[in-house]
Amino acid sequence: GLTVAQVRADWDTARLAGLVEVHGDSARSGWRLRAWDRDDSAVLRGWVALFDAWSLASPEPSDREHADIAEVVSAMPQLLSFLQLSAGPVPVEQLLDLLRQRVTELRTERCEVPYGPAPDPVAPSGGGLRAVDPAAPVVLPEPADAVTLAPLLDWALGALAAVGALTYGEGQATLTPLGSWAVWVKLEQICVAAQSPAGNIEVAAEDMLRGCAQLRPNAARAEYRAWLAARPVGGAVTELLEAARGEDALLRGLAFEALRVVGAPAEPEVRAAAEEAGLRPYALLWLAEQEGVDPEDAHEVLTREEATWLWVDTAAAVADHGEAPLLVRHLESAVQPTVPALLDEVRAVGHPRTVQVLVALAAAHPDPALARAVRRAAFQVHTGG
Repeated sequence: GLTVAQVRADWDTARLAGLVEVHGDSARSGWRLRAWDRDDSAVLRGWVALFDAWSLASPEPSDREHADIAEVVSAMPQLLSFLQLSAGPVPVEQLLDLLRQRVTELRTERCEVPYGPAPDPVAPSGGGLRAVDPAAPVVLPEPADAVTLAPLLDWALGALAAVGALTYGEGQATLTPLGSWAVWVKLEQICVAAQSPAGNIEVAAEDMLRGCAQLRPNAARAEYRAWLAARPVGGAVTELLEAARGEDALLRGLAFEALRVVGAPAEPEVRAAAEEAGLRPYALLWLAEQEGVDPEDAHEVLTREEATWLWVDTAAAVADHGEAPLLVRHLESAVQPTVPALLDEVRAVGHPRTVQVLVALAAAHPDPALARAVRRAAFQVHTGG
C-alpha cells in the first residue's frame, strides 16, 4: 500500500540510520540491524545517526541557493539548543528571528578585508593601532533577510520533524524526548572534547596515542573519549586502525584500547581488520569482548599461533618502550609451558620483530643458560635456520 516515494523515503531512512549498507548495486544488513535485538544502545546510536543526517532526510528546496541552505544547516544547532533550553513549544517567529541573527553572524565571521602590502605600523601613545590603506575595500556582510529565510526554516523544521527530533505545526515547534536527548548528547560531547586532560585533542591518532602512552589507564581512557568526541566516529576509527598498522607495537595495542572506548560503531571496520595478519589477534580479542566474553577469558578465542604472534608483538612493545625486568616477566604470559616450546613456536610464527625481541630478551634475562638458548634462537631466525 505504499507509494514509490514512501518506499524510497523509508529506504533512505534505513540507510541513514545504518540499518542497511549499499555497496555498488547490492545491499546488505548494516551492523546496527544485526545488533538491533540485543543492544538498545545500537538502536539509540542508529537514531542519532539519522538525527545527524536530518538535512539529507528531506529534499532540499530546489529554488534556493546551496549557500543559503548551507547557512541554515550551520545555524540549526543553535536553534536546537534554544529549543532544548525552552523545554516546551517555541513560536516559529521567535525561531526565525534567532535564525536571522545567527546567519548574519555566520556571514560576518566569513567576511574578510583583503590584504595588500603591509602598511607601516603606527604606534601612538594610546596603543597598537595600525595604519589602514584607504584604498583597500572593506567588505560588509549582507544582513540575513527574514523573508528569504522563512521557507528555509520551514524546510529545516520539517526535516527535523521527519526524523522524529521535533513536532512542528500550528506556528510552533517542540523538541521530542528523543530530540532533547540527542541535543543533550551533542552538548555533552562538546564538553568532553573541551576537557581533554592531556591536550591531545587536536592531533592525529598516532600522536594522540603516543601522548597517552605514559598515562594511567583511566587518564588514557579520558583522553581517548575527548579525542573521539571531537571527530566523526567513522573517520576516527579509520585513523586509529591506520595507526595500528604501523611498525610500533605499543601504538597497536593502544589503538585497540581506544577502539574499546568507541564500542560497537567500530565493529564493521574491526571485523574487516581481523583479516589482516598483523591486526588479527587484537581484532579477535576486541570482537570477543564486544560479544560479551569476559576480558580475562577472551584469549581463548585465539589459536595457538595467533596467541604466539600476539606475545611477540607485545614483547616488541615492551622492548621498545619498557624496562628489562618487564620483558623478563613477559615470559610468564606465554601460552607455552616451557621456554624451549615457546622458542620453537616463536621461530615458526614469522613475526617481523622476532629477532629483535629475542635479542632483547637474551640481554635482559639473568639466567645465563636461558639467555644463551634465546640468543641461539635469535641467530637461527636471523640466518633462516
